[in-house]
Amino acid sequence: IKYKDVNIGQVAAVQLSDDYSSVAVTAKIAKSAAGLMVEDAKFWIVEPRITLSGVSGLGTLLSGNYIGFEAGKSESSERSFSGLEVPPIITGDQPGRQFLLHAKDLGSLGIGSPVYYRRLPAGQVVAYGLAKDGNSVEIKIFITAPYDKFVNPGTRFWNASGVDLSLGADGLDVQTQSMVALIAGGLAFETPPFSPQAEAAAADTEFTLHGDQATAMKQPEPMARRYVLHFDESLRGLSIGAPVTLLGLPGGEVTSVGLDIDPKTKRLRGRVEFVVYPERLIAQLHNAQPVRDDMLARVSPKREAFFERMVEDFGLRAQIQSGNLLTGQRYVSFDFHAEAPKAKVDWSEDKAVVPSIPSTLPNFEAKIGSILAKLDKLPYEALGADTRKVLATLNQTLKDADKAVKRFDSDVTPDLKKVLEEIRRATESADQLIKNTDKSLLAPDSAGQQ
Repeated sequence: IKYKDVNIGQVAAVQLSDDYSSVAVTAKIAKSAAGLMVEDAKFWIVEPRITLSGVSGLGTLLSGNYIGFEAGKSESSERSFSGLEVPPIITGDQPGRQFLLHAKDLGSLGIGSPVYYRRLPAGQVVAYGLAKDGNSVEIKIFITAPYDKFVNPGTRFWNASGVDLSLGADGLDVQTQSMVALIAGGLAFETPPFSPQAEAAAADTEFTLHGDQATAMKQPEPMARRYVLHFDESLRGLSIGAPVTLLGLPGGEVTSVGLDIDPKTKRLRGRVEFVVYPERLIAQLHNAQPVRDDMLARVSPKREAFFERMVEDFGLRAQIQSGNLLTGQRYVSFDFHAEAPKAKVDWSEDKAVVPSIPSTLPNFEAKIGSILAKLDKLPYEALGADTRKVLATLNQTLKDADKAVKRFDSDVTPDLKKVLEEIRRATESADQLIKNTDKSLLAPDSAGQQ
């Protein structure tokens, strides 16, 4: 039995327990180590272990297995202990702090799963179990020093196991912390930049474990307002979390996609709920001033009046648009449509109903369908017969033209050659006559010289 690589005892006997369900080990402990035998002391067998999180106990390949020991902090002495099936992940003398996380499920986490801070290994999962109410899982983690000082009450934790793959209107987003987390699972933590500065969290502070980094690092929106849209078209490709934009700028996200019944027509229609974050839109304004908490109540009525004016006077309407042609993901777009029918915002419900117009995709599909219908009505057989007649006539015309060319070549060409020969002879005679005339005029005894 070793403690800090020092022998503090030796196994004296090994036998089965009285009920044969376990093994009873009797050991002799040195007098110098008798004071270490307290209630929370731990014993386990040290042997070679290979796990996804690391390798331990390789020294026993030469020395043989032995019993490891970790001292406790209790002041009550004890002589009977239950040995651990696996070695403790964190020893009592290791600097750092332990925290408790609450999650919906364990996922792929296990004892020894790594915890990362800015992609650096900062701790491990040391224990887990079902909460008392049975509705969640409690996960104990140990963050080693000096990383534990970066955990404060505003720190966010998220599950970094495997690959964080998200497919949305903006495309494909893939993230992973490390190859170990990809295989064995892992956690990560970070403090958002908008979180107020605070001192390091005390040991055993409880936190919520979020499913992914985007959810964990989401900034709270005190001015958020929820709205409802109705559509008489397919909502395929529109998912929860899809962006809501105003003139192409992000300002919210879809929170629910479903169906309801139109009370007037008794017909099923699509129902989309979304949330708008005015702070994000205000930040896009030129020379915008940040909105303080004490301004929220005063800003809300003005915001509603401004929104109504945009809808009623300028034709602000919601429309489903295609965000990614490859993935088929869609989003909600707010734009001005001056030609849209007059409409108002319905404030009678708990969530205001905003007017919408059909997306361009159904109109495009309708136009394509109309063109195909017209093409389908064309008399293809009659057109084919007429085309064959035209081709036959053209073929006959080409044959007649070919015959005319051959006849011209056989009948006209010989006579044409004779005419050209006579013209050549006449030209040569005229040329000879001109030469003779020049000689006569240039002679010494000619009349021209005299």
